[in-house]
Amino acid sequence: MTQRDWIEKDFYRELGVSSTASDPEIKKAYRKLARELHPDANPGDAKAEARFKAVSEAYGVLGDAEKRKEYDETRKLFAGGGMPGGFPGGGQGFPGGFPGAGGGAQGFYLGDLFGQAARCGGTAGAGGLGDLLGGLFGNRGGGGPTPGMQRAQQGADVESSLTIPFEDAVRGATMTLTVTSPGTCDTCHGSGARPGTGSHTCPVCSGSGFVNRSEGAFAMSEPCRECRGTGSVVDDPCPECHGDGVSTKARPLTVRIPAGVEDGQRIRLAGKGGPGRFGGPSGDLYVKLSVTPHRLFGRSAKNSRDLTLKVPVTFPELVSGATLTVPTLDSTVSLKIPSGTASGRTFRVRGRGVQAKKGAGDLLVTVEVAVPQRLDEAASEALQAYTDATKSFDPRADLLAGGR
Repeated sequence: MTQRDWIEKDFYRELGVSSTASDPEIKKAYRKLARELHPDANPGDAKAEARFKAVSEAYGVLGDAEKRKEYDETRKLFAGGGMPGGFPGGGQGFPGGFPGAGGGAQGFYLGDLFGQAARCGGTAGAGGLGDLLGGLFGNRGGGGPTPGMQRAQQGADVESSLTIPFEDAVRGATMTLTVTSPGTCDTCHGSGARPGTGSHTCPVCSGSGFVNRSEGAFAMSEPCRECRGTGSVVDDPCPECHGDGVSTKARPLTVRIPAGVEDGQRIRLAGKGGPGRFGGPSGDLYVKLSVTPHRLFGRSAKNSRDLTLKVPVTFPELVSGATLTVPTLDSTVSLKIPSGTASGRTFRVRGRGVQAKKGAGDLLVTVEVAVPQRLDEAASEALQAYTDATKSFDPRADLLAGGR
């Protein structure tokens, strides 16, 4: 992506946010679009893939505070086709006219401005304009664009998803994830040239990486389109990436799932996202986890390291007490139920929850009375006898008394 793209492309519109959007708003918009447009969610949809790349490119700039600042300054500087105030006559909008322009804008080159900036300690008139324009063409020293140089660009962050079993979320696991995202081309290894071929000096810019072009009353230097600012052109483009050095592909990645992860949690894999350009670092890969529910166990809302379990019990067991054998994720444990236990009571089994770095959680066992759907004759007679024998016991006595 050349600096000219910063002038011609509206990255805010690409992400559907305003130019005053906060960093969290930009990140939220990107993640939403990335999920909707990801090639895994739209197999074979070329338009969705193109939009996915455009959105990733936009976030690569707006998601970086320094790049966003330069992008905003660049677009503000060139809004309306030129410098603030325009270029009519004597270089309006620049205090005292343009350096080297003789009081007018005719024959003015940005190189003169950069030279003036170097002589003035890195500034060109008010507001450090030389530094800003130097940054526009990949140069921060204020002394003009350096031939064949491009500012290193960090690769775009990539979103993916992974569904894991409940047991793996609790215990932790190492899994293989197939991710479809931009990556360094396997055929040319990022060179952009067909294997066995090389490159030659760009005939348009003579290897400098920049060309001059006229813009009305002045001329400006910009990255060469023929060689994309690199100063060289491949002799025979790679058949896989068509000379870009980057291709969208499915690649297997090993993901380590730490013990105790929760549904919806994201894992960051540093440097596993989109490849950087011009020596820049790769972006990151964010894997969103979807945990499959367990048929018996759950996670406590108060402490995710605690596991929950509901155990059905009989009425006699609650009344008289009992010792129950209950399951854990690894084996079984014995749980003593005291006499007179109410249905819905929860017991804590220490150390039988999630074995996480912060410490082991507990197993929370809730006992619930199980009511038989049908009784045979003997059971019905026994139940009636019990009812007759406990007529003096009114479980709702306090409830009814409280209503008066």
